[in-house]
Amino acid sequence: MTDTQSKPLIDVRIIPPAERHPKIFGMLNALAPGGSMLITSDHDPRPLHYQLQANYPGIFDWDYLEQGPDVWRVEIARMKSDGCDCCCGSDH
Repeated sequence: MTDTQSKPLIDVRIIPPAERHPKIFGMLNALAPGGSMLITSDHDPRPLHYQLQANYPGIFDWDYLEQGPDVWRVEIARMKSDGCDCCCGSDH
């Protein structure tokens, strides 16, 4: 079981729908390799999972912590090695 108390959390139930994905992707892009965040939703965030797989293949891991019917909780982790060949982690 992961320690969820120290991870960034976004509760999309209190965020207007048009702002949800941009806010989530902003938080995900800020995660360091090996870091993770939690999402709480009132519906299955499967479309977000598909969007992550399509736009960031192999970079994020998805784990359902709770699957409805009223609350869904997901932990999304940035892989420790995300295949980035740019300046990520380099010192130049």
